Amino acid sequence: MKKCIVTVLGKDTVGIVAKVCTYLAENRINILDISQTIIQGYFNMMVIADVTELDKDFTVVCDEMAKLGEEIGVRIHCQREEIFEKMHRL
Repeated sequence: MKKCIVTVLGKDTVGIVAKVCTYLAENRINILDISQTIIQGYFNMMVIADVTELDKDFTVVCDEMAKLGEEIGVRIHCQREEIFEKMHRL
């Protein structure tokens, strides 16, 4: 199984979870775990997802998610699980 980590940060507004999850579903990316919090009006979400069935290049997905974030007023960052784990071991 290939996994990725998606983080979403920004001012809380209606529809953030729906738009991010819709994008993931449309691209055959399965959510394995999801966590979200809102602290004093700031939205924070972390998703662990399975990208095994992904039809697109992973870098294209990351770019499209970043663009989606700009459109809805948040920052979306996507990275492969192995890179995320190696970065946090240091």
